[in-house]
Amino acid sequence: MGEIQGASVRTYRTWLLRVRDALAWSERGEAPPARIRADTSPHQPYCAAELAGLRHWATHLPRQQRTDALALLGLGAGLGLMPKEVAASRGLDLYRPSRGGPLLHRGVDRLVPLVARAAWDTVLGELAETAGGGYLFRPRRTVEYAKNLIGSWSLIHRPPQELPAVSVGRLRATWIVELMRAHIDHQLIAQAAGLSSAASLARWQHLVPPVDELTAARLLRGPEAR
Repeated sequence: MGEIQGASVRTYRTWLLRVRDALAWSERGEAPPARIRADTSPHQPYCAAELAGLRHWATHLPRQQRTDALALLGLGAGLGLMPKEVAASRGLDLYRPSRGGPLLHRGVDRLVPLVARAAWDTVLGELAETAGGGYLFRPRRTVEYAKNLIGSWSLIHRPPQELPAVSVGRLRATWIVELMRAHIDHQLIAQAAGLSSAASLARWQHLVPPVDELTAARLLRGPEAR
């Protein structure tokens, strides 16, 4: 009999532990021990200085590298897209319902309109116009998505040492925390982010500073009666 691979060993061990728990419950009435699993660490958002530095770096890259970098930054920090959504985004997915109106992304499935943040509106609009029906990020590729599509680009194109690497996960977290700090309804943020519930936002709540007394009073009082 050949050697059992590591993954198989772990699988067999899990099965045996479950059988042991079932037998202990059946024979002695002992409840199985609690299964403890640590929460997955969320991506940490970029601070304002880091994001500004990455944007400055991106705008000074040559040609296609500049376009790819700005597409990653804009789709992540400006629209909160997930990696697969970033990869699948085409120029025609971004549109304005009216002249001077907000820029929307219609290529992803959301319960609410996905509107680009004002800080990224212009650059995303320009990228979309240039890309047309092609991909916004790495338009010369032949597949819609590959596991290392974005990671390999970030590995090759590294910012200066004082700046962190480009990460779509961190860009998306930056977008989420920015909305939370603006005191936008958490359910609306969850819907725009494609999250199953607003409870998912709790992992970033510690990054949102408490409001001052004047802001709290204004928010709680609401608009004047007409």
